[in-house]
Amino acid sequence: MTYQGFAEVFGGQSGGMADQMNNFPKVVVSTTLKSADWQNSTLISDNALEEISKLKQQPGRNINVSGSATLIRWLLNEGLLDQLDLLLFPSVVGTGKRLFEDGSDHVALKLADSKAFTNGVLHLTYQPA
Repeated sequence: MTYQGFAEVFGGQSGGMADQMNNFPKVVVSTTLKSADWQNSTLISDNALEEISKLKQQPGRNINVSGSATLIRWLLNEGLLDQLDLLLFPSVVGTGKRLFEDGSDHVALKLADSKAFTNGVLHLTYQPA
């Protein structure tokens, strides 16, 4: 749903952030989408482990993930995530989607960096232990 939302907002637009988002290469990992028609988008629907492993071998910048706790959990469990950046906001909620579900596999992480902002938000950077 993140891909569809971004495509709806930025696709067909121009200027500023729209130019960046439209021109940036995007890889969509989905078992439900049949196509990824937004400019510079590639769909991975089969063999995700193999395809993401190939992406990681390519030269270039980091691969960023937006909006999918399910994909993050899977990447962690498969050993494909090199770094996990979390923003921790000073707010407590009683419900909502969790990054780590009860009963999920244990993945050991080590804190690589942390930064506190004046508004109380923490930026925590973890790497596999």
